[in-house]
Amino acid sequence: MERAEVPSMSREQRLSEWIEDYSDTILRTCYLYLSDHSQAEDATQDTWIKAWKHMDEFERKKIVNEKAWLLRIAINTCKDYRRTAWFRHVDRKQSLEELPPQLLSVEPKDEALTLLVMELPDRYKQVILLYYFQGLTMQETANALGSSQSSVQRRLKQAEALLKTSLTGGEAYEG
Repeated sequence: MERAEVPSMSREQRLSEWIEDYSDTILRTCYLYLSDHSQAEDATQDTWIKAWKHMDEFERKKIVNEKAWLLRIAINTCKDYRRTAWFRHVDRKQSLEELPPQLLSVEPKDEALTLLVMELPDRYKQVILLYYFQGLTMQETANALGSSQSSVQRRLKQAEALLKTSLTGGEAYEG
């Protein structure tokens, strides 16, 4: 959705529409990134607070892709969560049966792949989540991550190679 060009919309209206349109997307992304339901909910709330605080920047820069902008905030928020001492000392491995159903709507045949994606290093998990799970274009993914399109393409290839070797039982790619 592209509402950046509607200057008459109040901040409250814009935030309300973002929450209505993107809450599930942000929550799912945070959950897949953090592997903890309550942490994902907290990160989602923090994402909305940060979006509110930076809405002037959003309007000033005339950002067209609000979804990519919000996902970038969410990913950076999740990165902050993962840097905490508490987070580093908690076992994050979960089975798909433990996942809240509203957070993970995958076909049974895709469950193993989803678990593998959740275990990828962050640099690869980010591009997979945005490009495949959220359906952003290569350029939108690059914008959301604050990197170049060629960097995103390289990370996608490396992530796909990691996933392929994990699925086939081969040696893991070290990139």
